[in-house]
Amino acid sequence: MRVIVVDRFGGPEVLRVKTVPDPHPGPGQVVVEVKVAGVLSLDTVIRRGEGGDRFAVSPPYVPGAGAAGQVTEIGAGVDPSWCGQWVLADVDGGGYAEQVLAAPDQLIRIPPGAGLREAMALLHDGATALAVFERVRVQRGETVLVQPAGGGLGILLVQLAHAAGARVIGAARGAAKLEAVRGLGADVVIDYSEPGWADRAGPVDVAFDGVGGELGRAAARLVVPGGRYSNYGFAGGAPVPADEVARRGVTAYGLEQLSEYEPGRRARAERVLRLAARGAVRPVVGQTFPLSRAADAHRALENRTATGKTLLVV
Repeated sequence: MRVIVVDRFGGPEVLRVKTVPDPHPGPGQVVVEVKVAGVLSLDTVIRRGEGGDRFAVSPPYVPGAGAAGQVTEIGAGVDPSWCGQWVLADVDGGGYAEQVLAAPDQLIRIPPGAGLREAMALLHDGATALAVFERVRVQRGETVLVQPAGGGLGILLVQLAHAAGARVIGAARGAAKLEAVRGLGADVVIDYSEPGWADRAGPVDVAFDGVGGELGRAAARLVVPGGRYSNYGFAGGAPVPADEVARRGVTAYGLEQLSEYEPGRRARAERVLRLAARGAVRPVVGQTFPLSRAADAHRALENRTATGKTLLVV
C-alpha cells in the first residue's frame, strides 16, 4: 500500500509517497481501508519540527490522526459486527495511508446517510470545537470573536456561537473565506490582514484564537476585563501565554486545555456527528487533494489559502 512518510523535519517537500507492506490485524485490531484522511494545522507544525514536548514526534513517521473508510479485516477477539462497517478511525498517527490499523475503541461508526468527507471533517475539529466552546460558556447577547473563522474548526465555532445567541465576529484572510463565514452566521466579518482590523473588531466578551503569534495577542487584547480568551492553536506563531492574558482580568484557557479534553474526545465526536445529522452544525470541506499531493494540502494550510476543512482523498 501507499503511505505518506516524513523522513526529516522541514517544509512540505519532505512529505513523500512510499510503498510499504499491507498491514494485517493482530489480536484486538482491525484494518480500515481508507477513503478520506484528515489534514490538521497541527500536522504542519509537527512536520516543521515545532511540536515541542506536547507533540513529540520523531522522523521517520506517517502523519495523520484520523481517517474514514471501511473495516475490511478484523483480528482475534474483535466483535465480527465491525467487519464491513464504515467508520472514522481516531488513530495516534499513520492516517495518511491507504490502510490503517486501529483498535475498536478508536472507531466511530458513521451514521447512515452521513457523507464520509463531512464525517471526517468533524472527527477532530468538531470534537475540539464542542470542547472549547462549552468550556467558555458563551451567553446570549455576548460578542464573540473567532479567528481564524475560515478554518475547519473556526467555521464550527462561528455556528455554535451563532446558535447560542451571541453576536459573532469572524476574522479571516481573504474575501472567499469572509463570505463563507458570513453565510454560516457571523454578524461581522473582518480581514485580519488589513491594518486596523483589531480596532474594528473590539471590544469583545470572548475570543477564540487558533492562530497565536501577534494576531493572537491582538485578539487577547480585545477581550474586556471579566471576559474569556480561549487559545486552541498556534498556526501563526507561538501561543499567547495564559498568565499574560490573565493580568488584564481576563480568564484565559491555554493550549493545556486540549489535553484535558482527550478522555472525552470520542464522545464529543459522536455528539457533533448527531448535531450535523440534525442540521445544527454544517462542516465545510473547502478543498481535497489526492493522497499523493499531501504536500500541496500542507501548502494550502500554511499559505492560508484553504477555506474550511482540508482532506486527502485516497
